[in-house]
This record gives sequence, structure tokens and C-alpha cells, in this order.
Amino acid sequence: MAKSKHKPLLLTKLVTVGVLFSLLQSSVAEIIFEERFDDGWQRRWVKSDWKRSEGKAGSFKHTAGKWNGDPDDKGIQTSIDARHSAISAKIPEFNNQNRTLVVQYSIRFEQDIECGGGYIKLLSGYVNQKKFGGDAPYSLMFGPDLCGSQTKKLHVILSYQGQNYPIKKDLQCETDKLTHFYTFILRPDATYSIWIDGRERDSGSMYTDWDILPPRKIKAVNAKKPADWDDREYIDDPVDAKPEGYDSIPREIPDPKAKEPDDWDEEEDGIWKPKKIPNPAYKGPWKRKKIKNPNYKGKWKIPWIDNPEFEDDPDLYVLKPIKYVGIEVWQVKAGSVYDNILISDEPNYAKQVIEEVFSNREIEKEAFEEAEKVRKAKEDEEAQRAREEGERRKRERGYERRHRERERPRERYRRRDDYLDDYHDEL
Repeated sequence: MAKSKHKPLLLTKLVTVGVLFSLLQSSVAEIIFEERFDDGWQRRWVKSDWKRSEGKAGSFKHTAGKWNGDPDDKGIQTSIDARHSAISAKIPEFNNQNRTLVVQYSIRFEQDIECGGGYIKLLSGYVNQKKFGGDAPYSLMFGPDLCGSQTKKLHVILSYQGQNYPIKKDLQCETDKLTHFYTFILRPDATYSIWIDGRERDSGSMYTDWDILPPRKIKAVNAKKPADWDDREYIDDPVDAKPEGYDSIPREIPDPKAKEPDDWDEEEDGIWKPKKIPNPAYKGPWKRKKIKNPNYKGKWKIPWIDNPEFEDDPDLYVLKPIKYVGIEVWQVKAGSVYDNILISDEPNYAKQVIEEVFSNREIEKEAFEEAEKVRKAKEDEEAQRAREEGERRKRERGYERRHRERERPRERYRRRDDYLDDYHDEL
């Protein structure tokens, strides 16, 4: 994966190209925090001692991982199974009032995680970084959480007035072992977008997709359908008339193809009558044709009304000023590589980072496939050794059994000789 030319933690104005085809439109983007985990990253990040006294603290190692698009492009990887791993970095304070918030990072699950998180957190207020852990308040928690074959959740949890609110949608994360980018964009009109690998996976509004404020509209549960409401889409044609003689059409008629049997005897069998068959002219009880109802008003629905409990907050989207970015996860199996953390106000720059990193996407895929071949060959070799060991033990058990069977007659003879000696002694 290619490296950015921008220094981590660079707080500056960056001119970006907004149109890729013909018009050269530029926009000013502010990079609040960008971490590619180049040399010196340890000076910016503080490993937490949370859970260390209990022997449950995990750790991170600086590595490009087992497979990658660029061996010089390193991230930080969880490295101890069944541990709580926590690390954080202080960033220039950022307030998203009247501006867009863009939070983005990449993660690669190299392990069969079984159960564990892969999210990041944005934190406000003072944080004791050496004690940063799962109980530290946060303003945003974003990213995947996997457990077994059922839970493949993508968390988007926002804090509002000290309470955490998860998104109501059931969002799914990626589960393969390649690098994936997760991007959350929150705008001043309280709308949001979620990208995975630069493509919009979902979007909506904080007003509808989180239970933070009461809904603007509610159903008028006491409303009743008006008496003159006509919800019949079709009605009988009032000018349609029953054809003359319709009711005299019989249901069945004698089968015109039936023939009297040659051996039929009227004196013995009675008068022969052909069997009955359904009358093709019979159409059932007569009904008027249906026509469109000219007075149809549609299906009546309970109307929506303004919710008297709704009180708008124009700053609903505003998070408390962000001061830290943190990773705090528990994993059954460690091995997740975090990289390319970005906090900005410009989605175009976020997409540029993704394109830059994914320029080596095919190299990463090839490296993964090669690693899978090596892993599979190793598994096959270990399975073969296990089979051979099993066969060896089986042969040993068979030899021991045959040896014992050969010894049993001798033992019987010895017991017989001892018995005879004792018998003679008694005589």
C-alpha cells in the first residue's frame, strides 16, 4: 500500500482536486489527524495499562502483517489472544459544528477472529491515556464487531448528552481477510453516509436512524376513517344486465359422444341413458362485471401528525469537541491490522486515500492467496503426520495385543505347574 506524502498529525489547509474529468475545481480541506503508522508513531500513541493488573491486557505490534500490498506500509496489529487491547492518540481539538466530520480507517482481519471487535472511538474531554479502557466515555464508536457466524455487525454509536445511541439499522461489515476501509461522514444537516472501501453502503439522517430525539411525526392513533371514504377500487357495473335465459342453462348435459353398449338389454337393464358431463355453456351463477370505482379514494391509512413531544435541536449532529482517537477492543483471536486513520472535513480527500492504498490491492490479494496456499500445505502436512502417527500407534497396539495373546498359554502352563507342585507337596 502506497504511503501518503502528508505527515501524520498535520493540521493544515490542503487544496484538493474536486473534479477529476474536465473542470479544475479546488476545495479547501482540513486534515485534523492522519496516521499511517510511519516511523515515530510511538511518540503519538500511548499504550494503556487497562486490565494489566488482571493479566488481561493485550498489546499491539508494528507490522505490515502476513500479507500486504507493500511490505513497507505498516500498521499496528493486535497480538495476544483473549485480551483487551487499548491504545490512544491525542489529536488537535476538533469541533464539527457547521462543518462535515469524516472519520476513516482501514482494518485487515488476518486471524479467524471467532469473536471480537475491530472498531475505533473518538473521545472528548480529558482522557488519562495510560488508563484508557472500555469504560471511558466516547463521542463516536465506529467499526466492525464479529462473533461466530451470526454477528457481523457494523457499529455506529453516537453520544448525545452523555448517553450512547446505536444506529437502528442492521449494518453488516466485511468478513474476509483483506484490507477494508470504513468511512463515516456526518454533515451539518444531520445527514450521514457510511462507506465501505469508498462505496456508499448506507445513508440517512440522525433524526430517523437513531432514537435520540422523539420523532417529528407520529400516527394519529385515534383517527377514524371518514364515513364517506370509499376504498373500493372496483365496483359492480350498474349497467351490466343478465342475458335472457341465463338461469335456465343446466350445469350438466348428456355426453353427446356416449353410445349405448351393444349388449345393453332394456328389459334387464332398463332404459339406457348417456352419462352426464359438465356443460361448457354453463358459467356459474351470474355476476355483474367489475369496473373501476370513479369514487375510489385509495386505501385509508392512519394519518401522521406533528408530535407534540418533539423539540428540535439544531445542534443534534454536533459532537463534543474531539480530543483523542482510541482503539479499545477485546478479541478471542488477535491479529487485526489497523492503519490509515483519518479525521478530516473533506470526503474527497478520504476517497483519495482509499484509491492510493488500493493501488496495490491486487498485490495484496496475490500475497493472501500465496499465504493461503502455504497455510493449506502446512495443514495437509500436519494432518498426514497425524495419520501416520495414528497408524504407528495402531500397529504398536496390535503388536502388544498379539504379544499378550502369545504369553497367555505360557502363563496358564506356569499356573498349572505351580498347582501340580503344590498338590504333590500336600501328598
